[in-house]
Amino acid sequence: MGAGAIHSAKDARRLARRRLPWMVFDYIDGAAGQETGAARNRAALDAITLRPRILRDVSQRSLTTEIFGAEADRPFGIAPMGMCNLAAPGADLMLARLAARYRVPHGVSTVASTPLETILEAAEGYAWFQLYFSGDGSGAFKLAERAKAAGYQTLVLTVDVPEVGRRPRELRHGFTMPFRIGPSQFFDFAMHPRWSLRTLIAGRPDMANFKMEGYDFDRTESRARATWDTLTRLRDLWPGKLVVKGVLDSEDARALVAAGVDAIQVSSHGARQLEAAPAPIDMLAKFRAELEPDFPLFYDSGILSGEDILRALSVGADFVFVGRILQFAIAAAGEKGLQQLWEVLSQELSIAMAQTGQISLNGDNSRW
Repeated sequence: MGAGAIHSAKDARRLARRRLPWMVFDYIDGAAGQETGAARNRAALDAITLRPRILRDVSQRSLTTEIFGAEADRPFGIAPMGMCNLAAPGADLMLARLAARYRVPHGVSTVASTPLETILEAAEGYAWFQLYFSGDGSGAFKLAERAKAAGYQTLVLTVDVPEVGRRPRELRHGFTMPFRIGPSQFFDFAMHPRWSLRTLIAGRPDMANFKMEGYDFDRTESRARATWDTLTRLRDLWPGKLVVKGVLDSEDARALVAAGVDAIQVSSHGARQLEAAPAPIDMLAKFRAELEPDFPLFYDSGILSGEDILRALSVGADFVFVGRILQFAIAAAGEKGLQQLWEVLSQELSIAMAQTGQISLNGDNSRW
């Protein structure tokens, strides 16, 4: 494979940066404030070392695991990401097909650019619906009912966006949804004709779930009215598994367990919300020590490699979700690029398991 091949997440990002309009790349890549939160999380991940073990027969290794009692072919899935079709037309469905192929969850965002029913079908059921509460919450409960009617079994309530974080890179480009095309945006798109022509032919990405519902979702609208009563109402409404995503405080984690949620997803929203938030990988280890050992803890934020995945598993995650690097792979080389990066992550994880004496992911994480 040549210079355009994807051998790492860094390759995918480099190629995506070249091919995407600057506005779109910075929307996907950016973090809150001066991006010190993203740097803090990267440093915390890098500080986790794995325990090399020798002279063990690790010739036959398995990457399979279980999540909510169902077998998955990988211990990592697809984090919910809004407007994935900005990376390339059809990105949502590429991710859905990947989820079906490896029997892993595909987090379907409230602000996906493909209807939630279409994604669930393409994912052959391997999809979870991620829900934002906004405004007075009436739209959120309608979406939850719609997801239930569509056949979703797992609902992921994202709670770390009472107000949308300020991401200067995004703001400098005047990024809004839908796009407002001024002189700088026009120049940006003109400098990236391949992306622009493909997007023009496919149609401008939109927030499909709201278009079908007949009401609008304002990305900047306050989500600050969500409360513990909101969670109680959702728990009563939702018959399947309920995951709460965006948790970084021990007191909150304990309260969520008491409230009857089925899992907690430890996440800083990819460092896109509160710049001064603690590194979620540190909080994951803290939660694992404080909560019951069999309570499901999921992790996302800052995953760049198979070794990062093993790091998260080693400090207490039961399952890991990968985010923006998958969009970069799609932007770099479409569905082929996505598959390449998925294989890279799988190989990196498998090799790291071999070097740490692991043949299975079903053992006691404390021994890793």
